[in-house]
Amino acid sequence: MNLLKSKAAGVAAAVVLAAAGAALLVGYVKGAESRALKGEEPAKVYVVADAIAMGTKGEEVGAKVRQETVPVKVRAAGAVSALDALAGKVALVDLVPGEQLVTTRFGSAADAAGVPSNLLQVTVAMDAVRALGGQVREGDSVGVLASFKGDTETTHMILQKVRVTGVRNESGSPVRSRPDAAVTGRLMVTLALDAPSVERVVFAAEHGSLWLTAEPDEASEAGTKVQTRGTVNL
Repeated sequence: MNLLKSKAAGVAAAVVLAAAGAALLVGYVKGAESRALKGEEPAKVYVVADAIAMGTKGEEVGAKVRQETVPVKVRAAGAVSALDALAGKVALVDLVPGEQLVTTRFGSAADAAGVPSNLLQVTVAMDAVRALGGQVREGDSVGVLASFKGDTETTHMILQKVRVTGVRNESGSPVRSRPDAAVTGRLMVTLALDAPSVERVVFAAEHGSLWLTAEPDEASEAGTKVQTRGTVNL
C-alpha cells in the first residue's frame, strides 16, 4: 500500500512539474515576443499555418492560417488585415507555411486561370469521352468541334486554340490533377471565348453535340472544312 501511495505521489509530482514547465515556456515565449516588440509599433498579420493550394477559395482560408503580432516594419505590403476581404476570391499561387497572407496573392477565378479581361467564359456539359476521353484539364488549349444530325449532317471544327479555364465532375467538384485513369461520366468544361464564339458554342450544345480535341499552340490550323457524308467518303 505504501508503495502504491509513493508511486501516486511521484506521478502527481511529475504532473505538477510538467505543468510548471509548460507555464514557464509559455511565459518565456510571451516574454520573447514582448522583448521583440519593445519599442516597436505592433501589427496584426495572418500567417499561413497549413499549405494553401492554388485555387483555394478565400472563404476556406481561415482554417489554414493563424494570427500573429509582429513589428509593423516587418508587416508585408498588402498584408491581409481581415479575412472577409478574401471572400469571392481564390489563391492565385500555392501558399506555404510561414508566409504572411497578402492580398496580391488572391484574385478572381478568371485571374487564377489567366483569362484576359476581354473574354467571356461559358460552361458546357459533355460526356467525358467527348472531352479528350476525360483527360481535359484547366489550362489546356483545345479545338472545339460541332456535329449536327438531321436533314443535313455536318461536323466542323468551329474554334481553335481555346483556353480551358475550369473542369468539374458530375458532383460539381473541380478536377485538377491528370490521373492515369481518365474521369468518366459527365464533365462540365468552362471555356474562355469572345462573345461571337460563345454564341456558336451554346448553339452547338443546344442543337447538336460538341467534341474537344487537344490543340497545343504549335498545332496547325490549316485544312479544316465542314464535313458531311459526302466529304468524309471522298
